[in-house]
Amino acid sequence: MSAQMDFEPAGELKIGQVGIANLRVRTLDVARLADEMRSRVQRAPNLFARAAVVIDFGGLTRTPDVETARALVDALRGAGVLPVALAYGTSEIERLSEQLGLPLLAKFRAQYERAEAAPAEAPPRRERAPEPAPAPPPQPAPPATAGQPGLVQAAPIRSGQQVYADGRDLTVLSAVGAGAEVIADGSIHIYGALRGRALAGAQGFEQARIFCREFHAELVAIAGHYKVSEDIPAALLGKPVQVWLENGQLRIEAQDA
Repeated sequence: MSAQMDFEPAGELKIGQVGIANLRVRTLDVARLADEMRSRVQRAPNLFARAAVVIDFGGLTRTPDVETARALVDALRGAGVLPVALAYGTSEIERLSEQLGLPLLAKFRAQYERAEAAPAEAPPRRERAPEPAPAPPPQPAPPATAGQPGLVQAAPIRSGQQVYADGRDLTVLSAVGAGAEVIADGSIHIYGALRGRALAGAQGFEQARIFCREFHAELVAIAGHYKVSEDIPAALLGKPVQVWLENGQLRIEAQDA
């Protein structure tokens, strides 16, 4: 019995989808970034207060020095959120994460590697051997939902629960409660009330959409573009709506029932 107990882990570790906000820095102005984040927390405290945030320096031409990066981390904490990691990008970002004592988040690491991976080096040419035929040009990646059946969730999704449709659409046959979260790499269809958060196109698929029968959302997002309840017209509450991205702007409109 004691030998068997030795194999029992003290803690069970699982790796899964986590709804962490990604702050992509486009202008390295510490005070301005802190003010913007403080404003977000004040407008939607239930959503952003003490929220976990990944800092993404991939939008800058140069990686910031460690003093500036540390000042940003401290300023964001003072604004009410919790920076928990850096988004993976380059070897300089990796060194910066070590200096700051922050991890690199694997979710964003995979996205950067797909977008920025260098082409493989060609094999050395052999004497008198015919040259290999040129490789066909790379094809654009298909939408996240291509080739996979959608995930169907029949039971209600209650506060604190999260459902993630990896690489596909998500259909919820019941309600999404306040404090619950539904995430899909494709589109999201909700046949009941949406009172929590819905994030479609989670890996950047901008053609994703959100449909729901009764709209009371805390937050909706398409490919990272979001609106919180405070930004949504009261006239849409309780209505069937469709959410989509158009020219980089999130659109929400009532639909016929």
